[in-house]
Amino acid sequence: MEWILGFYGVQLLVIIVIAVASWLIWDKRFKNKHGQSVPKGFERTNEVSIDPTTQKKLVVYFNPETGERFYKEE
Repeated sequence: MEWILGFYGVQLLVIIVIAVASWLIWDKRFKNKHGQSVPKGFERTNEVSIDPTTQKKLVVYFNPETGERFYKEE
C-alpha cells in the first residue's frame, strides 16, 4: 500500500515541477520580447493588441531575417 502512495506522490510531484517550470519559462520569454525601444532590424506591422493584464496597447514589430516578433508598448 505504501508503494502505491509513493508512486502516485512522485507522479504528482513531477507534474507540479513541470507546470511551475513551464510557467516560469513562458513568462521569461514573453517579457524579453516587449518594451519601449525597438531593436535594430525590426519593421512595424499593422498588428495591434491590448494586453489583458495591464491594459496597455502593444504594436507588433517583425524581423524578416530571424522571424522574431517584438511588442512595443504604446
